Amino acid sequence: MNLIIVESPTKAKTLGKFLGSDYTVEATMGHIKDLPKSTLGVDVKHNFKPEYVDVEKRKETIDGLKAKSKKAKVIYIASDPDREGEAIASHVREILGKGKTKRISFHEITKEAVEEALKTPRDIDEHLVDAQTARRVLDRLVGYRLSPLLWKKIRIGLSAGRVQTVALRLIVEKEREIAKFKADEYWDIFSKVKSKKAKAEFVIQLTKIGEKPAEVKTKGDSDKILGTLKKGRYEIRDVKKREVSKNPYPPFTTSTMTQAAARIFGWSSKKTMSVAQKLYEEGLITYHRTDSLNLSASAIEKARTYIKKTFGDKYAPESPRIYKTQSKVAQEAHEAIRPTNVTNREGASADQQDFSRLYDLIWRRFVACQMVASISDETVIDVGVSSYLLRASGQVTKFDGWRKVIPAKKDAEEVIVLPEVEKGEILTLVKTWGEQKFTLAPARFNEASLIKTLEALGIGRPSTYAPTISVIQTRSYVEKTEGKFFATPVGIAVSDFLIENFPGVFDYQFTAKMEGELDDIANGTLSWEKPIKEFFGPFEKKVSSVTKNAKRVKIAVEKLGKKCPKCDKGELVIRIGRFGKFISCSRFPDCDFTDKYTQKVGIICPECKKGDVIIKKTGKGRQFFGCSRYPDCKWASWKNPKPQAVAQPAEATSK
Repeated sequence: MNLIIVESPTKAKTLGKFLGSDYTVEATMGHIKDLPKSTLGVDVKHNFKPEYVDVEKRKETIDGLKAKSKKAKVIYIASDPDREGEAIASHVREILGKGKTKRISFHEITKEAVEEALKTPRDIDEHLVDAQTARRVLDRLVGYRLSPLLWKKIRIGLSAGRVQTVALRLIVEKEREIAKFKADEYWDIFSKVKSKKAKAEFVIQLTKIGEKPAEVKTKGDSDKILGTLKKGRYEIRDVKKREVSKNPYPPFTTSTMTQAAARIFGWSSKKTMSVAQKLYEEGLITYHRTDSLNLSASAIEKARTYIKKTFGDKYAPESPRIYKTQSKVAQEAHEAIRPTNVTNREGASADQQDFSRLYDLIWRRFVACQMVASISDETVIDVGVSSYLLRASGQVTKFDGWRKVIPAKKDAEEVIVLPEVEKGEILTLVKTWGEQKFTLAPARFNEASLIKTLEALGIGRPSTYAPTISVIQTRSYVEKTEGKFFATPVGIAVSDFLIENFPGVFDYQFTAKMEGELDDIANGTLSWEKPIKEFFGPFEKKVSSVTKNAKRVKIAVEKLGKKCPKCDKGELVIRIGRFGKFISCSRFPDCDFTDKYTQKVGIICPECKKGDVIIKKTGKGRQFFGCSRYPDCKWASWKNPKPQAVAQPAEATSK
């Protein structure tokens, strides 16, 4: 009997489907060794050696693996093909011994891939293990030194993370940008005109005044321009036509997949990665933690064959599309995220809706990336009226190409089809008007834009985006409302304190530099202890200085304008604790009054028509909506319902 060790029962079950009776597959259930919870677990005096211990809740699993390993001829460690997986493999080998253990890895759980891996076992990649050790040690040192400092200077129970604080900083800075923003008025000017030759009407918009871009800032300016346009002579100055081709998007990486799922489904990165994990473990997609755009030659060829057979030869380009990875750390042995079998159109079963939706997204993106460009005819018509230039643009799809599998959004703006007109033609004015607009404040971060920004700054890696965003919500440093992130008073206080006192540690460039050094460790060009040593000395001194000299920070509270019912002296305020918002007395700790906080959204419950819809929170910081009459009314929803008319009882009448 040969023993194969993986991380999850689902992965074990999938492998068991196509491995013979010579193999037994067992799961570690995640990490079996980690740093201790109650102590630092890092020997700072002896080269930062980590003091890994067996994970207490994995004792039964470890005992089972030891028992089965004694009966096995060969032990194959098949944990995931990344730093975390390599660290798990190292810990398994440490517990079971080197004698019979061999490391195998594969990027898709298919019969062919696993059989090939079994034929070519390798040694554990110590460089990957070192990179994971460095990250774990670095994060532990930062967390264990800064969390007690936050307890002393802000509030007990707070914690700090190296990358999480940088993500929080982005959200807090955006909060301040929005607070400083002042909207400016401007006007868009339009005319509807008619071509007698084409017997058609179309709309043109003011784009230039003289040689400068049109800037209409007041109603007075708008009225003046409209006065000229109403009396003016509309002459077509130019008609430009060109053929526009657009190539398909590249296949998914972790970042682009989580961004797409956030944008299209409204999913959190945590949910996307959880669903992707299941799809990978069930053998439906390749490994989902990757920043590589590489695709295997066989996968590309199978996609091209499928495209030709399903859509026709004209949808497949003459030669395969090859995508180059920009990241210096993405290994070409890794692949982009793709389906393991392109002919498997449906993927997960219909009763697993979320799995089906994500699989469909991945399948479409992969197939589209090997299809020909879409082609459109674009027309631009320039119309002159005195010193004003007005323009109309339209586009008509000529050949859908890759859009065959990824159609344009159904809710996208309607495609404008312009009539056939000629330069020099005089148009008839139908009507002209102005629309008042105001400049918009900077958009708040959502899941997609936050991940995109972190990636652009070089902060975080495929395995860290989801936990980074999840943890700042769990800690109530940020709240997510209708898909947008809002910094809480606690989050602002923590961010301000850490950035003010540790500007170098939470600097964007420094954090990206540390990520780069972790990558260098993974590539074998840097020893893992070196960057830790360079970081820790100055950091330790700074912690000591801040502990002695920094002043205590007060967390801003929202006043409710009501007296405390217990002491009748203090004012009721909204505070944020470990489990979200609550009401307390402003005189705390002298007065310990507390009460639940419920936030009404101004909508009547759509089910009972009696209660108010209120915002609720789970223990992990996620927000949902429920009826204020709970438990009498159990209506709840993840989405805020739209206001609806509620029938009122008829008034009594007397005769």
